[in-house]
Amino acid sequence: MAPPRILLCGDVFGRLNQLLKRVSSVNKSAGPFDALLCVGQFFPDSPDQLEEFNEYIEGRSRILIPTYFIGDYGIGAPKILSGAAKDPMNQGFKMDGLKVCENLYWLRGSGKFSLNGLSVAYLSGRQSTSAQQFGTYSQDDVDSLRALAEEPEMVDIFLTYPFYIHIICTNLSLPPLLASNSLLYIAAASDVPSGISDSSGGDTTVSELVAEIKPRYHVAGTMAVFYAREPYINVDAVHVTRFFGLAPVGNKNKQKFMHAISPTPASTMSTSELCTKPSNTTLSPYTVVDKASPTHGATKRPDDSDAQYWRYDVSRKRQKHGDSDGDKLCFKYVSSGSCPRGEKCHFRHDADAREQSVRGVCFDFLNKGKCERGQDCNFKHSLQEEGEGFSSRRSGSGTGNSNRSKECWFCLSSPSVESHLITTIGEHYYCALAKGPLVQDHLLIIPVEHSPNTLSLPSDCEKELSRFQSSLKAYFKNQGKEVVFFEWVSKKGTHANLQAVPIPSSRASSAEDIFNLANKLGFKFSTSKNSEGRKMLRTHFDRNFSLFYVEVPGGTILSHAVEENEKFPVQFGREVMAGLLNIADKADWRNCQLSKDEESKMAEGFKSRFEEYDPRLGRCIKFWKQDHACLPAQRVLFLVVVPDQMTGPAQITNSCAEVDSCYL
Repeated sequence: MAPPRILLCGDVFGRLNQLLKRVSSVNKSAGPFDALLCVGQFFPDSPDQLEEFNEYIEGRSRILIPTYFIGDYGIGAPKILSGAAKDPMNQGFKMDGLKVCENLYWLRGSGKFSLNGLSVAYLSGRQSTSAQQFGTYSQDDVDSLRALAEEPEMVDIFLTYPFYIHIICTNLSLPPLLASNSLLYIAAASDVPSGISDSSGGDTTVSELVAEIKPRYHVAGTMAVFYAREPYINVDAVHVTRFFGLAPVGNKNKQKFMHAISPTPASTMSTSELCTKPSNTTLSPYTVVDKASPTHGATKRPDDSDAQYWRYDVSRKRQKHGDSDGDKLCFKYVSSGSCPRGEKCHFRHDADAREQSVRGVCFDFLNKGKCERGQDCNFKHSLQEEGEGFSSRRSGSGTGNSNRSKECWFCLSSPSVESHLITTIGEHYYCALAKGPLVQDHLLIIPVEHSPNTLSLPSDCEKELSRFQSSLKAYFKNQGKEVVFFEWVSKKGTHANLQAVPIPSSRASSAEDIFNLANKLGFKFSTSKNSEGRKMLRTHFDRNFSLFYVEVPGGTILSHAVEENEKFPVQFGREVMAGLLNIADKADWRNCQLSKDEESKMAEGFKSRFEEYDPRLGRCIKFWKQDHACLPAQRVLFLVVVPDQMTGPAQITNSCAEVDSCYL
């Protein structure tokens, strides 16, 4: 069966003659089309156009194909829509539209319905501080859509009134690499119509809903221009989203006001088909919530905990029954590491809970202390690592490093440590390949001691860390690569890890630029370009604040101290690197997971290649002689590495030691 054919249209402004003339022409040349979806203002903006409009409403002229609209405001809207709402045929819960006249349907408020097999969601009207009956949406409309976002069915098309502020960021003079692969999509000046170059406007409520619903197509109007954005990946979803902004019918600048699509319903597609990503796919523009545009009026949630938004019950029945605990965890943040509602979210964004979720702990267990699914639950019902904020919920657990070591994934004494990923072990640090690697040889440098960061460890530890970094730089340089080091230091952190991601040398000069784009998002980075950058970080490090820092090729260190109420993405470093390397689909580590056999082979391959650079190299040379005869056990030759002078492969010297037996 052929997929449905859908026409999309921007603001109509009551110009039904011009619109339907165009529909008739397109229908003859490329149709037949199954439906027309209109976004933006549908009713006239001048009394002069009302007569033409009423010709169709009153049945004297015919609307050619089923037409659905969400812009329920303009001249004549209150009278016409009030009459439609009172029609007995429109009584009840009708999310598929109230019939206004033959083939014309009003999508009121918000909802979701099936259109020729496609799942269509919508938010009708504009954001407003006043409780108008027509032309605006209410908090209930928003909450209803948030509840729909929790359903497993994928939304094919989402209709909203405005463009969103982050769909377009700004026109910057950037290198081509940065123009298409930054954390937010940064459009080149030639790609973005001048009418939408200013990103200061928009409706942040719509942005939150788009990030949560993750539609395959997002269609909006109101900006008087046509804009088709490159597809972008969604956080915690396999499919991409395409955005279309449509111009008004009959606009003076001849901007495109109608667009045709023919999407196969997601419900009939295979997983492999849904996972397909075009070559021009970018990262999600909703990865970082805009901090500069607070939500106002009808969409702003009350500050008191008795009126907070409950994920599973928008009617707040749980609160009516006395369950008004204001300390509930945010599911979105715990499951994905970010929440599109940002500071407006009334649930708790807990970094420890996020870490537990990554380690496979059940959300209900973290949130309620128990899980009603019991043995049928596929997740863990015990904490995999102790951190601040969890001790009161644990039963029968002790305190101190011994218990942490037993449960921590990174403590070498823990039964949970994935030893097959470990590549080399030093006195204070060890190296392991990252689980769900961004690229080949993506490594973690991890303290042997259970420490929440690498900045507060003693100077002896710092010297060994420097040797590991120097060795990795030399190793990658020999492959024509550079390496970027970054660490997310949470004030509630558990066991630290410094990530090392290799990049092609050709992209090294862009690394600092792409991280500095965060300044556009309100994240101010401090820059240290001298060799004392890390020493300064250690000196000024405040354990009472979280910190993100990155060392880019050339030694420059960028750092950002996270303020008390600031929402900083915990996967920021990885997401930026995915953009730099043009592998947006790998921004989420869960999209990159390998089997244990694959991980073991990967680790063995790295150990073999890294052997001559390993700063901890110290092996008995049994076959030093050309005839491969083993030397006497009383006189053992060692390979001694001089890492402080290392600029290439390990420097090897011969020295002897009188020992009773060889242990290496």
